[in-house]
Amino acid sequence: MAKVSLLGYDIDSLSFEGAVARAKEISGQVVTINPEMISNPDLLEVINSSELVIPDGIGVEIGLKIMGRRLRRIPGVEFAHRMIEECASEGKTVALVGAKPEIVQKTVENLKAEYQNLDIVYVHDGYFKNDEEIFKSLTDLQPRLVLCALGSPKQEFFINKVKKDLPNSLLIGVGGSFDVWAGEVCRAPEIWQKAGLEWLYRAIKEPERFKRIFPALPLFVWRVLKERYIPRGV
Repeated sequence: MAKVSLLGYDIDSLSFEGAVARAKEISGQVVTINPEMISNPDLLEVINSSELVIPDGIGVEIGLKIMGRRLRRIPGVEFAHRMIEECASEGKTVALVGAKPEIVQKTVENLKAEYQNLDIVYVHDGYFKNDEEIFKSLTDLQPRLVLCALGSPKQEFFINKVKKDLPNSLLIGVGGSFDVWAGEVCRAPEIWQKAGLEWLYRAIKEPERFKRIFPALPLFVWRVLKERYIPRGV
């Protein structure tokens, strides 16, 4: 499977439907990569050892374009939701880990209302101190799909550690997706999404997000421009 490299991070070169098809064939860790992850060197090994890495953030799409690679972003929240749909239609089991107790419970209610055949076999909020207890429950149940909403990089490290004991599971770090599915957070209007400005819409609605985005996003773009156009050693 073709991969492209962005600042040393390997990303699978797939369309949305191609990524879905690939995910249905494999087990292991799926990373929905964004510029914040690429700015964290501690994640390099975890990401490059993942079974599927898809470009979530618009910044990644821009970075790849600067490097001469045309690869459209695949919103993680949409990709994970599609995998839930696939599990419901195929009778595969699902586990949810993360978010506040009331958020994850509302997520379960809404998803079951949307997909009546959805078999959610395990649910736990993100407020736990002992990873091993969660690992044991997942290992006993062996769900086909594990969605982990612990925020990055915690969710990536969590998944990387547990995946060896879940040989038939697909594990995806979904960030704040539970908040969306619970109805607590609204996605941007479609016109913002198509323009690649969902990040800006969210930042306007939640001003505290600006602290995460700036200066991280401009610095990320600068790093890519430097990699592309400035010779090493200059």
